[in-house]
Amino acid sequence: MSDKKNQDHNISISSQERRWLLYLLDILAINGGFLISLILREDYQLSLSLLAQNPDWIIFLNGLWFFIGYFSDVYDIKRAGQFRTALLSTFSTGLLVTLVFNFIPYIPPRLPPSRQPLIIAIFLPVMLLVLGRIIYLTIFTQARFRRKMIIIGAGWAGNTIFQVIVDYAKTLYDVVGFIDDDPELSGSKVQIESGVIENGSPQVVSANVLGTSKELMDVIDKYGVSTVVIAITRGVRGELYQALTDCLQRELEVIPMPLLYENLTGKVPVEHIGDHWSVSMPLEQPGTQFAWHAFKRIFDLFWSSIGLIILAVFFPLIALAIKLDSKGPLFYTQKRMGRHEKVFRVYKFRSMVINAETDSAVWAQKDDPRVTRVGKILRKTHIDEFPQFWNIFKGEMSVVGPRPERPEFIKELTEDIPFYRVRLAVKPGMAGWGLINQGYGSSKKDTLDKLQYDLYYIKHQSFWLDMQILWRTVLDAVSLRGR
Repeated sequence: MSDKKNQDHNISISSQERRWLLYLLDILAINGGFLISLILREDYQLSLSLLAQNPDWIIFLNGLWFFIGYFSDVYDIKRAGQFRTALLSTFSTGLLVTLVFNFIPYIPPRLPPSRQPLIIAIFLPVMLLVLGRIIYLTIFTQARFRRKMIIIGAGWAGNTIFQVIVDYAKTLYDVVGFIDDDPELSGSKVQIESGVIENGSPQVVSANVLGTSKELMDVIDKYGVSTVVIAITRGVRGELYQALTDCLQRELEVIPMPLLYENLTGKVPVEHIGDHWSVSMPLEQPGTQFAWHAFKRIFDLFWSSIGLIILAVFFPLIALAIKLDSKGPLFYTQKRMGRHEKVFRVYKFRSMVINAETDSAVWAQKDDPRVTRVGKILRKTHIDEFPQFWNIFKGEMSVVGPRPERPEFIKELTEDIPFYRVRLAVKPGMAGWGLINQGYGSSKKDTLDKLQYDLYYIKHQSFWLDMQILWRTVLDAVSLRGR
């Protein structure tokens, strides 16, 4: 089959169009399941009559689904393209929504006292939601629906974004090849590991260098390219600038590598920004706005007050468990560096043996032998962090933000990692974007990864992002996915 014929049969679907498709499938599933469950009742005529009198049921049901679904990442296009994550998140979110919705009628008196049979009302919408995801995964992740991509630059940045596409977005994009002006790379092949193991070895994915800037438009026409990624750290000039202008005139998608990397991974690629460091910063930074600071403080006071009340209720039980398990103080305090390099003492329940550090600061490791038996439970559930609600109440920390780091580590890390001090532009947090995505750092490499997540949070901080982080932190605690 010729390239032209392939192009004619390719239906390029953007991320936003995929999201709207998921919205439509979910609306049909959640509402269809609800209506069918009413029709299957013995008193279906009464039920349909009550529904006609109370159309706000439908509004509430859909609002509940999209509200919880947003925080559960059911519309994350990367996750929606993977069978395991898509089906698991859709099933669990759908089950939670239908459970809440079907038990709400027992509270407001104007609603019917029952929607029996509950087993149908709860599980039928969930099954239809899962069926919708299976339809999406079966049909719309096929190659003909992916956007064909060309990467400009076959160097370090080009290899990195190629790896990210394969790891995070192989159901969204097909990389047809590279464009590079280096004559030594002409006709060469870029190879990366896909993460899939075949016959005991990682599967290798490759793409060819198809030409230079002069040939960009010819390559685009030949392969039906709809997305162009700029993966070069030097300035764009000459023939490449003209070719990219032509791409924009044709309404092709032209994306700088750092922005695509950020959108797909939730991280800012500090190692690949080069001279274009400005792309890592927002045009309008929430942290510079008085209204955001005021709202954030109210937000912190509200949640820290609730946290301190919960801590007061369970404090005697926690204190008794710690004392019975090992010798030593109940609390552990440590110097941390906060916003504007202000050093403060962070409070935690002691989860390690006494004198865990004798000479110098040591990175906490996974399955750290210094952790006590009760300490393991406290860490898995994040309960060891609860005394930090007092730090939040005092204004030293925020509910959500980059995790506070020790001053000695910060001094060391700023010498090796670019942009590290940018973390100090906001208050450190008890929960964080880096924490839920990467976990607690145990090395400089982990710290670099977490920094990229922290910069993403600083750039995109908002009420909705904070709520999403809190939601996922609670889920981590309930499922014992802490340290």
